[in-house]
Amino acid sequence: MNRPQQRDPDSTDSYTVAWICALEEEYFCACRMLDEEFPGPEISENNDDNTYAYGRIEKHYVVIGCLPAGRYGTNSAACVARDMVRTFPHLRFALMVGIGGGAPTARNDIRLGDVVVSQPRDGFGGVIQYDLGKFKDGRFHRTGQLNAPPEKLLGVITEMRRLFSDKRKPDRLAEHLQRLDDMEDYQRPAVDRLYATNYPHMDRPTCDGCDFISVVDRPERRNHRLLYVHYGTIASGNSVLKDAIVRDTYAEDPELNILCFEMEAAGLMNNVPCLVVRGICDYCDSHKNDDWHKYAALAAAAYARELLLVLRPQRVDTMLPWAERVTQELQQG
Repeated sequence: MNRPQQRDPDSTDSYTVAWICALEEEYFCACRMLDEEFPGPEISENNDDNTYAYGRIEKHYVVIGCLPAGRYGTNSAACVARDMVRTFPHLRFALMVGIGGGAPTARNDIRLGDVVVSQPRDGFGGVIQYDLGKFKDGRFHRTGQLNAPPEKLLGVITEMRRLFSDKRKPDRLAEHLQRLDDMEDYQRPAVDRLYATNYPHMDRPTCDGCDFISVVDRPERRNHRLLYVHYGTIASGNSVLKDAIVRDTYAEDPELNILCFEMEAAGLMNNVPCLVVRGICDYCDSHKNDDWHKYAALAAAAYARELLLVLRPQRVDTMLPWAERVTQELQQG
């Protein structure tokens, strides 16, 4: 095994990759994906309110940041990114990794435990802030444009898709899932029910009282991989979506073609070069519960780890650090 490039793990200058989480279970999974964990540098808490873990994945030195407990949404994510830029001047890009709500359609067979990755499509940069736009005359009118992920990360996605589709290649995502084999509550749940759009949840703690006749009949999928990965547009907003009708409005729009909904990415895309990875934990409807949260967080973390294993450190080193990019933009502005 190749030894990582010699760097000082106690220096903020050594870290080039940011991994950002919003929830405790996402943070836990991210830390388990590290090859080696470091105590990390001492930072000034007067200038940075984030919680961090430090380590490396292969030759990448990674700082994992988590939003403060109970803080969600695009604004909180933007604050996390702001503090990270100030504290770690040599970071090149961020991975926003965690859970999201799936938007299944006849075109996109999205199921619980799948992974969705932001990728530009049809004029969209991979993420839209849906609560800052509106539908008019049957079309979504956006206000503002969010940046696309860095080109070097999009190039890695091409290689990820090749390795994933080649049956001769090992299922490395499944191997990464095994890093939490000792945690029973992170194992894949057995029940995955998608209810008809117009069927509301019965007023009970679980879906045991919901009508099974209203469960959508979906054929068993045949896939040579344990995880199924989708690439396309992710919708981001400041509130949790629990409305299947709204979900379908965005997902079935032929221009938007939304794959999932989440709450943080829009706060990052125009602040840092960022790729968003989401494990699907629910279907954005009134039947929402926490049963799939931990496994979905694990699935997203497994994909993020694999991406860093495929991404060559030399490509990262050629990217402009965040701090220099911000300085250039200010000078040009």
